[in-house]
Amino acid sequence: GIKWMSSLEAKIEDAKDKKPTAEKLERLRREKINRFRNQHRINIQGTDLPDPIATFDQLQKEYKVHPKIMENIQAAGFHVPTPIQMQAIPVMLHGRELLASAPTGSGKTLAFCIPLLTHLKQPRNKGFRALIISPTRELASQTHRELVKLAEGTGFRIHMIHKAAEAAKKFGPKSSKKF
Repeated sequence: GIKWMSSLEAKIEDAKDKKPTAEKLERLRREKINRFRNQHRINIQGTDLPDPIATFDQLQKEYKVHPKIMENIQAAGFHVPTPIQMQAIPVMLHGRELLASAPTGSGKTLAFCIPLLTHLKQPRNKGFRALIISPTRELASQTHRELVKLAEGTGFRIHMIHKAAEAAKKFGPKSSKKF
């Protein structure tokens, strides 16, 4: 049948309907995140993906990134994450695999260095614990430089190996067996 009501009753009925349910709140949150990603031209695929970050401060609050690393980020002049950093850092901090593409100078190096150091937590005398392979010496030098700046004061030792013979001299002849 037809339900007849006055405009006042309709307003009261609408007010009852406006109670936010968990599903509505989640939908609104997802819409807000999608608008944020669209605004920053972040295209992402996959399931159960972590939300992007809007500020570096969120890293310490949500992911417990070492305070010294946070201090080094600020000291290096990074105040607001770039789009690749906004999404890649949370994905990697959640231990997820990532294939990312972004233009030169967009902050990709920092986007993978922060999660790398965070996962390592603290230095240990157990040999090499992380390995970054670069296609060119120039890129290896850039990555090394950024990691040294980022890890300053944390106790991590950052090395760049570009010749096996030099590595054997530097780390000892049994280093290839050890590591």
